[in-house]
Amino acid sequence: MISVSNVSMRYGAKILFDDVSTAFTLGKRYGLTGPNGAGKSTFMKLLTGELDPQKGTVVRPRKLGALSQDQFAFDAFRVIDTVIMGNKRLWKAMEERDRIFAKPEFTDEDGMKLGELEGIVGEEDGYTAETDAALLLQGLDISDASHERRMGELQGGQKVRVLLAQALFGHPQALLLDEPTNHLDLDSIHWLQGFLNQYDGSLIVISHDRHFLNSICTHIADIDYETIITYTGTYDDMVVAKTQIRSQIESQNAQREKKISQLTEFIARFSAGTRSSQVQSRRKEVERLQVTELARSNIQRPFLKFDQKRASGKHILELEGLSKSYGDTEVIRSFTAGVTRGEKIALMGRNGAGKTTLVNALLANSPTIPEAELRRTSGYDGAFVTGGKVIWGHEASVGYFAQDHKASIESGTTAFDWLHQWDLSASHEEIRGLLGQMLFPREDGNKRTEILSGGEAARLLFCKLMLLKPNVLVLDEPTNHLDLESINALNIALQRYPGTVFLVSHDHDLIDEVATRIWHFEGDHRITDFKGAYEDYQAVSV
Repeated sequence: MISVSNVSMRYGAKILFDDVSTAFTLGKRYGLTGPNGAGKSTFMKLLTGELDPQKGTVVRPRKLGALSQDQFAFDAFRVIDTVIMGNKRLWKAMEERDRIFAKPEFTDEDGMKLGELEGIVGEEDGYTAETDAALLLQGLDISDASHERRMGELQGGQKVRVLLAQALFGHPQALLLDEPTNHLDLDSIHWLQGFLNQYDGSLIVISHDRHFLNSICTHIADIDYETIITYTGTYDDMVVAKTQIRSQIESQNAQREKKISQLTEFIARFSAGTRSSQVQSRRKEVERLQVTELARSNIQRPFLKFDQKRASGKHILELEGLSKSYGDTEVIRSFTAGVTRGEKIALMGRNGAGKTTLVNALLANSPTIPEAELRRTSGYDGAFVTGGKVIWGHEASVGYFAQDHKASIESGTTAFDWLHQWDLSASHEEIRGLLGQMLFPREDGNKRTEILSGGEAARLLFCKLMLLKPNVLVLDEPTNHLDLESINALNIALQRYPGTVFLVSHDHDLIDEVATRIWHFEGDHRITDFKGAYEDYQAVSV
């Protein structure tokens, strides 16, 4: 169990949480929620011991698993060893044992120490450590051939999966995961959900994936109103309960304020008259009817609405025998499909299966995406297609959200000026209105683009898409760096959008609620084209 007593954290005048006491008990799985900037990662660092609270205490178990945020800390180590390091007591014992074995001669003291170390290795399941670590890596789609490689040889997404396996290794009594689904494909996310649902310790997870939270959580610890309130149930249960509690308090306050107003009026009218005893009685009642003070919520909800300047033709896209290879490595094999106006297509499959490659092929042949933008965001080399054709239909106007979306925004300007350049005929108030919709206060329009956070860069790109009003949206991992409120706003906006959508995402709910068609990238480099919702696709692909 993890226990938090009277913990407070603030930065300057901003209070994250004040005098919080709570406990995370064995066998329960907690989602730690709250908008960006509410203090989720700060609170997680308090739980891991990476930060000390400014006030209060945190008590944690001896065996604690945590997802490392430093992707480069283990670059010199083998992948399999990096996972085993998740059990610090075991790894220390194994290192010391190897050091003794490396000696040319043993002393009696060495022999006694070896016996002690072998006892620790046995207690910590060290004799099956490599097998256990390999099973975790396989579940997270790290091939057996990669287990002996150095961490420094892996790509970023692979490193994240190895570090996730490290946190899960060794049966920790408490498991703390900050955004564990980042860089995972849906198959890996589903595997992780199953694993965590079998976990019997205390789990605390930060995630912006609503479906993931609903699938694993028994409780939600929500950071808002300068405190942490724990709700029983899933994320959706918490939203309902939180809204009901807030509405109930506001209703009670309104009734109290009305009663206080009536009593105050009576006191003012008769305080100088003969009804002094009644006046005194009313004064006491006013004191009793104190209104419950409501702290301000940190939640901010953006307003996303995608329009189109003009509709496209009915047949918006034709792909004829599309193929792509990198040297001798085949990625996409002879894919043919026709797309009609208004379809919303989710591109799905394992990481590295070719989803972004197909997106790049679409964009490289589009009538409205500049080549310079492709070079910044995707390493465009002018030859995204090695076979077949990409044919865009009449009046196609494409808007693009790149996976590396920060690279889409040039440095050396302000957020306001960067956005305004895309439509110089737009008034200053229209530009500021769009920025305001996406939670940029007026003064943040002057913020330099090079210092924008990942979330701010994503919201600025959505401003661009709302300004340009294209009739085709190509979105490659648009939910990265967005909080739950922003993802929900995007979900609703895409459902209501009358144009055509190509969506690469690992967000289950976004795909389930938006997509009308699935392009699933298979292991043999072919693409399955399923016309229907994701739920229907799952039913027929089992």
